[in-house]
Amino acid sequence: MHDVAVIADPAAAEVSLDPVRARLLAALAEPGSATSLAAGVGLTRQKINYHLRALERHGLIELVEERRKGNCTERVMRATAASYVISPTALAAVAPDPGRSPDRLSARWMLALAARLVREVGELITGADAAKKRLATFAIDSEVRFASAADRAAFAEELTEAVTHLLAKYHARDTEGGRDHRLILALHPSLRRAAPDDTGNRVTEEN
Repeated sequence: MHDVAVIADPAAAEVSLDPVRARLLAALAEPGSATSLAAGVGLTRQKINYHLRALERHGLIELVEERRKGNCTERVMRATAASYVISPTALAAVAPDPGRSPDRLSARWMLALAARLVREVGELITGADAAKKRLATFAIDSEVRFASAADRAAFAEELTEAVTHLLAKYHARDTEGGRDHRLILALHPSLRRAAPDDTGNRVTEEN
């Protein structure tokens, strides 16, 4: 089972968004059968089997084993990933295009970049899995607290200068056998996280 998988097929995306099937996918992080799932979901085994067949048909769950029980065969299934991301490819006609109106200071352009990242990395993962090869990637996730908007602007400027320098140093434009890589940097306010107080109520933490 993968930690995360990208859903690019529109039909598979539609199947995964069904509330009952989404619950089944979550439950099948651990192997289970229609019988074991029925009680937790509150549906009959026959209806569970109907949903499981749809999930299996679109590659969202897979057969782990078959168990013989009297005159019946129980199929034990498991989700193919612990979590899923739907690629913009599933909505190709309205997928965002970051090349349409680039704007470093636009949150919506950042969102378009993120959507392209999901699409491209999803396709790369699919290709690497098919070739049984490891995909070479690198990512950094961090947080920084700025004392002022001026400090944030200065940080962005210094970051731009540093990255521009590195790109000029390592970009081998005409090297035969080289491979292009995409670099995306994003800076946005962190979401405020809700945490329980002493009474158990959810309160908002200040960033």
